[in-house]
Amino acid sequence: MAGTLSSSTLLSQTHLVFPSQSPWRTLNSSFLVNIEKRALTRCSAKKKIGFVDQILDYIEGGPKLRKWYGAPELLPKDGSVVEEEDDYPEDEVRDTVLVTDGDSETGKMVILSLIVKRTRIKALVKDKRSANEAFGTYVESISGDTSNKIFVKKALRGVRAIICPNEGFLSSVEGLKGVEHIILLSQLSVYKASSGIQALMTNNPRKLAEKDETVLMASGIPYTIIRAGMLQNTPGGTQGFSFEEGSAASGSLSMEDAAFICVEALEVVPQARFTFEVVNGGKKVSDWKECLIRLMEITEL
Repeated sequence: MAGTLSSSTLLSQTHLVFPSQSPWRTLNSSFLVNIEKRALTRCSAKKKIGFVDQILDYIEGGPKLRKWYGAPELLPKDGSVVEEEDDYPEDEVRDTVLVTDGDSETGKMVILSLIVKRTRIKALVKDKRSANEAFGTYVESISGDTSNKIFVKKALRGVRAIICPNEGFLSSVEGLKGVEHIILLSQLSVYKASSGIQALMTNNPRKLAEKDETVLMASGIPYTIIRAGMLQNTPGGTQGFSFEEGSAASGSLSMEDAAFICVEALEVVPQARFTFEVVNGGKKVSDWKECLIRLMEITEL
């Protein structure tokens, strides 16, 4: 029946593909199945709905539960949304997470993990229409010039935390007023360990990553820097982890695991700063909050 996504259909697909006219890449179905394992498994839909709506109906039990995920209603057929006022009260409620580079592979994985956690989400994207088609009203997709103060002010309305899955955002903005926590997924250790042609290819990303970290450390905002090993497009949730100092320079980390760790880090806000390295390894982690708190205590010694 149209609008219904059966478990057999979802699990039989090798990749889940966003609309063909958009520049969004495919998402490996294993990532969605990994999310599904942490949730309910019932699908019920009586009318034609969007692609991600179908996924979440399958994962979390039907369209009646959409309200839990920040999507009380589907977008109107014409795709219009109500514009909001430009004047923001100083005491506004900040309950939203902003994901920068929301149309990157890691960014999309971060967004899907946040949706399942019922988090209010804003995403900075290059193609707003494609993002709206992919995520609908579960995500407030925004695009614009991050060096423009007015645009940044609007983007940060209601934002309590920022997740940066790629380099470049922090070094392009001048102010992050009101933000309470910034999480930066950094590949700087990988870039510094590169040599030869690889070093030349990563020269610009390295400069951006270095500037991002410098800006972040001087911001005065509590931050978490996740120094990940080389990101790999491999299934997450199948390997353990290692947090040894120096491991990021030579190790690797599943992109799915990296996205998951970024989201889990939202639950552990440092007083000032928290930096740790992580790669796939042999250590199994059952409680990420406890794990991150323990790592934070070690880094503060």
